Amino acid sequence: MDYRRTYRSAAIAFADLVSRIPPDRLDEPGLGEWTLRDLLGHTVSSALRQVPDVLAASAPALLVTSPEGYFAVARNAPPELLAAARSASADDARATGKALGVEPAAVVSDFIGRATSALAGAGDDDPVATPAGGMRVRDWLPTRTFELVVHGSDAAAAAGVPISLDESVFAEAAALAARIAVVTGDGPAVLRALTGRASLPPGFSVV
Repeated sequence: MDYRRTYRSAAIAFADLVSRIPPDRLDEPGLGEWTLRDLLGHTVSSALRQVPDVLAASAPALLVTSPEGYFAVARNAPPELLAAARSASADDARATGKALGVEPAAVVSDFIGRATSALAGAGDDDPVATPAGGMRVRDWLPTRTFELVVHGSDAAAAAGVPISLDESVFAEAAALAARIAVVTGDGPAVLRALTGRASLPPGFSVV
């Protein structure tokens, strides 16, 4: 499954999940300080809503050449910039969550339609302006699939509703997580943990 099909598959699975979440669960805990509605808002914002805007913004130069490089930029950012970005992301998550209204599944489906339509008109090697810098479409979009898989799984766990992700989608996300670990210096620790040689520290994350 190529990166376009993987993205569409993850998006459809996310929409299906949202359609099955009971409305009375939306204001319950989601992830950290976020409610489930906030978590859905963040996922929509990061993985769906921004896609048409990014694909429409041509970059003058390529600064990031891989999906894992995108996440490495955030890991290596100065603490004050990272804190500001996280604060802005939290505000946006709450605002977008509220905007999902009483029929979030319908709103999500609309955003998926816009994102996939924009993707259909983009070339694999088109240079686009992302928050991490100029990237090729084929390198940036898997980062959005990763957001759908990770946060879709978060939402499923919080709601107690299973998410039906294709094996190839999980495989792409898991492989990307491993590559992020490698480029950020955590490759040996992650490999040893995955092969039963050691345990990762509490709270460890590649992002």
